Amino acid sequence: MKRLWFAWIALLFITAGCASLNPYKVAEKNIRNSKQLRIGMTKAEVLAVMGEPEKNESFSKPDVWFYYYDCNWLDGFVTEEECFPLVFADGKLLGFGNNFYAKWQLENRDRMPNVELPPEAFAGDKKQ
Repeated sequence: MKRLWFAWIALLFITAGCASLNPYKVAEKNIRNSKQLRIGMTKAEVLAVMGEPEKNESFSKPDVWFYYYDCNWLDGFVTEEECFPLVFADGKLLGFGNNFYAKWQLENRDRMPNVELPPEAFAGDKKQ
């Protein structure tokens, strides 16, 4: 009987721990919070609304923050394609979203050497 109780308690803790790591819940929270973002917000205001960005990823930069929003792979890694970027200039939110970020990268490519632009950034350059 004690083993059964121990198993139930262990299962309860395991499922409670998994709920906080569920990528779909993180994505849902970030999408919900992103609706409160406004151009011109300070980094502190964005942190208060969104929480901490993805910082341990190679694509993270001091003035471009990434937040998880789409689960493409259940491999435990967060890719740039699974995040939406927030771009800051002079400590204020300049814009956000993948389309804004691609346009911003194109406009600032002379100041950002070694930046790999996504293929959709060149979609407008094609002549029809």
